Parts: sequence; structure tokens; C-alpha cells
Amino acid sequence: MLVRAFRLTDKLSNALLRLTIWAADALLNQLFHLRLAIVNTIGSVLLTATQTVRTGRVVYQNAAQTGEERHRANMARRAVEAESRPIIREDPLKTQNRALSLFTVVLLGSLIMLVLWFTGVQQTNGSSVKPGALPPLQPTATRVAALPTIRPTATPIPDPLRVGGTIIYTQHERGFDNLWAVEIGQSAPVRLTNDPADDRTPAWSHDGTRIAFASHRDGNWELYVMEVATNRISRLTYTPGYESHPTWSPDDKFIAYEGYDKGNLDIYVVASEGKSEPQQVTENAAPDFAPTWSPLNGRQIAYVSLRDGNPELYVIDLDHLGNPRDSNALRLTNTPDIEEDAPVWSPDGQMIAYTGHDLKGDLIYTKTLAQPQAEPTVIGRGHDPAWAPNGASILAALDSGSSTTLIASQVGSFGVAATTIALKGRAHSPNWSAAALPDSLKQQPPPIAIEPVAPELYQETLGYEQTNPPFYRLRSIPIADAKNAVLVDKVDESFMALREATRNKAGLDFLGVKIETTWSTSGPDRYIPDRGQEIRNWHYAGRAFNFDLNLVYNNPPAVEIMREDDANGSTYWRVYIRVAESLQGGGLGEPLKRLPWDFASRTSDDPNAFANGGRTKASVPGGYYIDFTALAEDYGWDRVPANRSWRALAQGILYWEFDKRESLTWNDAMLQVYTQEEIDAFLSGPALRPTIPPASATAPGPTRTPTPIPPDKLS
Repeated sequence: MLVRAFRLTDKLSNALLRLTIWAADALLNQLFHLRLAIVNTIGSVLLTATQTVRTGRVVYQNAAQTGEERHRANMARRAVEAESRPIIREDPLKTQNRALSLFTVVLLGSLIMLVLWFTGVQQTNGSSVKPGALPPLQPTATRVAALPTIRPTATPIPDPLRVGGTIIYTQHERGFDNLWAVEIGQSAPVRLTNDPADDRTPAWSHDGTRIAFASHRDGNWELYVMEVATNRISRLTYTPGYESHPTWSPDDKFIAYEGYDKGNLDIYVVASEGKSEPQQVTENAAPDFAPTWSPLNGRQIAYVSLRDGNPELYVIDLDHLGNPRDSNALRLTNTPDIEEDAPVWSPDGQMIAYTGHDLKGDLIYTKTLAQPQAEPTVIGRGHDPAWAPNGASILAALDSGSSTTLIASQVGSFGVAATTIALKGRAHSPNWSAAALPDSLKQQPPPIAIEPVAPELYQETLGYEQTNPPFYRLRSIPIADAKNAVLVDKVDESFMALREATRNKAGLDFLGVKIETTWSTSGPDRYIPDRGQEIRNWHYAGRAFNFDLNLVYNNPPAVEIMREDDANGSTYWRVYIRVAESLQGGGLGEPLKRLPWDFASRTSDDPNAFANGGRTKASVPGGYYIDFTALAEDYGWDRVPANRSWRALAQGILYWEFDKRESLTWNDAMLQVYTQEEIDAFLSGPALRPTIPPASATAPGPTRTPTPIPPDKLS
């Protein structure tokens, strides 16, 4: 439509231009004829005057002549008068005006016919000029440039995965971590390990023939190397402690890793062939972990350290070790509000990509080593970055519910040209190589069974009190020092399976002592929630448990609590259980890498701790722990967010509570045990337990409860 309007406008403009030129020419012609008419009129007037003078002379002479002569004179006079009488003619200017008006009418009519013809003609794929018709006026090059035709760019949008290669990663299933690989362009991932133990943090060698990883398949965490072509696995380290997170030197002759020995987590280097003793690189009392080896010259290693109270990135030069060794390390980041983790060097050795966690969640950043003071660049959302072999894009893991998606994004183009690989379960630690998987790993069926060796974690056996509606039984749970320990039949097996798994991984029966389960809804034992606890609590539905709240005050504490805030302003807690003291040699658990939350500081003289409901501890506790929060998630038990008032009300902290909701609403979960009438009667029952002191009492000043235990439960 725009092109059609443009053509019509251009044609009318050309026609008006031609009309203007013609009008100017006609005007000049009219001026020329007007000039000639004026000259002819003046000549006629002069001729008439001359003839009048001549006539006067004849009359005067006739008076003296005779009659005959007078007669002849009269005849001559009439002849002269008839000859000299002026001829009346039409003004030539009027004639020209009449002709011009007629021509204008004809021209306008022609223009109208042209407009109607051009607007009615149908354009075809071929020429629009018909035989005998006027050719359409062509727009000038200037006008075409003013209204260009919009066409898609000839340059294709870059595909971050076009470089090809193979991505290896850790996938969590049935309570264990195993190694998987997906070749770019292949439809299905390939399982690399299938051991009923954890295999984690894989790293490609630079030549693409070997994969280093960490595993506790032999009792404690050690490093292993897999020959990709043969799937042969050999053990690299033999220490009683913990080793993980390997990274290869540029020549593939050495591997750097994080190791825990003598109560401290540091960076070590060992020969990839296992022919030398590990060499310690860092010696700081704070944890140093997650190393990445520079590919530029092989003499620099970047890592994460808590030596300044917050996880920050450091770079150590192996040619300029100090005393202690890491005293000359370069601090690459300085962001107290961001927790850095999982650094990885770019293939050209110029930049480092890493995970940054803050209130907005996990983001991928890049930092240039040449400009350590410059602000980092945000690449996108996710954690555990991995560079493409050509350095043009970065891969990251993005969690959503119980699954993970690998997202590849162009470096320097936040949110642009992202390519995704959807995985079936939770995954982490991706690593990208230009190497292709050998054909032996692509054959069908694959050499390693797709189904994991580990069995299903649990299976619920259901029993009914009544089938219409289907009320489920409340099952008794054998727990020491617990009153009315029962759970609804829909969740009791999963709880018992979680209890057994905790005992195997931590070496103690954490869920077998002082566990609080179902709350009574009626009678003398009816539980009235405190301030900070919801009346619609999942304890009433038989789908929640609390562990012993006092365990955070043991010496050493039996549990450590990490604070985690989300983008919505909610506070969650991650619970770590300390492995039994008799098993603290490295056979169970892992060392901590974050600062726990200090609840005792709530009543300290620190005004910031008073306002914030506590603060982080000054140092990371030593020893081995298991992540109970992650373990509970494997069995369907989820942590709950703290109440919004948790900073002031200890009862609202709720780090001790775990629920199993299974996508049910609270009312639907209650309907599995009670009728709707019983639920309504419960909700309209006694009010919440008061916590405001009587009016006669003196109002105390601002305080924080010394422990997170509700007052009614203090012994």
C-alpha cells in the first residue's frame, strides 16, 4: 500500500511539474502577442488621425470648386472615407485566453483519467505496462532510498552451540550423582558412570581423551581419571581426606584440585599419571576451593577463598609463591553482597567466568584479569559456567523445580541467542570440550545401562480407614523421647527411608530422637500455635516433622544452618548435619565451604545482629557434614520459609521444620484424614496462644529470645 501511494504521489508530482512548465511557456507567448496588439493599436490610431487631417483639407478645397467638381469631390471623399474607416476586430488577447482555458480543461480531464487508470490497474508478477497504455512513472532513486524495503538481515543469528563438541556434567538421580555426556547435535545424553556412589565435578583433558572427576566409590572422596575411548577408570589420589573439583594443566600433565587435610581446605596439585605426591599450593586458614587452571601459560590458578569473610576470587602465580605460599595471591573480586563460586578460565586465558549469588539468585559473570578493578559483566542466569571450546559462548546450568536446563549464551550479549539443552533431572558442573564422543559410547544399547544401579529410594504402602471418602490411616513412628509420633500413611515410608539414609550418610540416628510430628486438632492435647506459626500448619495433616531445635547449641554444634534468601524476600535455611565424631576421618560427609548463621548473636550487643536476627559466624567450622536439606528433598521432604517476623520472633525462624505437601493444598491434605466439618470446627476453635504480657506487667525493653525454642517448650 505504501509503495502504491508513493508511485501515485510521484506521478502527480511529475504531471504538475510539466503543467507548470507549460503554463510558464503559455504566459510568455501571451505577453508576446499582447505586445504586438498594443503596437498595432497605436499604429491604427496614428493612421486615423492622419486621414482626418487629409479629409479637412479636401473639404476646404471643395468650397471653391464648381458643382460638378463638388460632386466629383464628394464621390472622391466618400471613397476616401470608406477606405480610411477603421475595421473593428476582436481583441487578440481574448482569443488567446479562450484557447488557454479550453486547453486547461482538456489537460485537467486528462490528469483525472490518468489518476483513475493508475489507481485501478492491478499489479502482476510481470510488467505492469499493458499494450497501448501509458507506462507508469518510475520513482527516482532518491525517493526509493527515502522509503527502503525492510528485509531480514543477511547475517544469521549466531548459535552458541554451533561450535560443536561434547558436554559432560553431573546428574543427580535416586539420591546419587553420576556422570553423563551429550554430544552437540545428538538427541540423547549418554551415561558415563553407573555406580551406587557419587561421581561428581567432571573435567575434560585438553586433548579430549580423558575425564577427571571426584568419587567416593572406594569409601572416601578421591580423584579418578576415565579413559573416554575405553571407559576405563583409574584412581589418582590415595589420601584419607577429601578431594574434589579437578582441573587440568594446559599440557594435561598435572591436575589441581581442592583437598581437605588437617582441618583445612586448600588447593593442591598432583601429576595426572599419579607418579608424584600432591603439592600444596594454598595455606590460608580459611577454606580455599574450586580451582581453575589458566590455559595461557600454565602458571596461574584461580580459586575461591573465604579468607576475607566472604567468598571471593583469587589468582595465584606458581612462579611467585610467597611465604606462606598464597600470600602474593591477587584478589580478583571484592563484592561483600555477592558470593562467588565455580570460576572457570576462558580458552584464551584472558577472562574468568564464575557464579555470583545474591538476593536476585544465581547469575553468571565474567571478569577480565587485565582489569581486576573493572566491574564484572553479567552474561545471564544460572550457575556453574563452562566456556565453549572457541571462547565465544558460555554454558550454564539453570535449575527449575526438580530439573535443570543447560543454557548457552553469546559472550557480551546478555539474554541474546540463548540455546538450551533440557535435562530430565537436577544437574551441575558442566564441562565443554571440542572432542567428540567415541563411537563405542554411541552404540545401541549403550555399554552402560541407562537405568541406575541404585534402586528406588522408597515406596509407600497405603492403608485406608475408610474408602469413601478415602481417609488414610495415621501410622505410628518409633521415635525416642517423642509424644504422639505419627504420620499419615501417605508419607510414613518416605520418612523412615529418609531416617535410614541419614543414619548411613552421617553415622548417627538424627531422625530417631526428639522428633515432633503430627499435632492434635482436638481434645485436651490440641496444639495451639504460637505467634509466628500458621494455624494452617502441615503438622495437623500428619505431613510435617521438626527435629531437635537445641542441636545448634551443642559443642561442637550437631547441625549448622546456612541462611539463603530468594528474590521474593523470603528467607530459607539449609541444614548441615555434622558427621558422627568417630567417623570424622573423611569416610563420610564433606567439609563446609560457607559461613553458617550464628543464632546466639541475636542477644549480643551487636546492633546489626539484633536488627537482623543474627549474623554469620566468624569462621567456617571444621569437620565433615552432610547436606540434610538436599537429602530430604530426595525423599520428597521440603524445607519451609521462615515467617516474615523471624528476626524478632524466634518461633518464626522455622529452620527445624520439613513438610511433604505433594502439590496438595492444606485443605486437601486435611481432607485425607478429616471431614470438612471437622476441619471447619478446628479452624473456628481456640485462638492462638497469646504471647503479650499482662497489662499489669512492666513492659520490657527490646529483646531477642536467646534460643529459637518457643517459650512453652523450654524444659
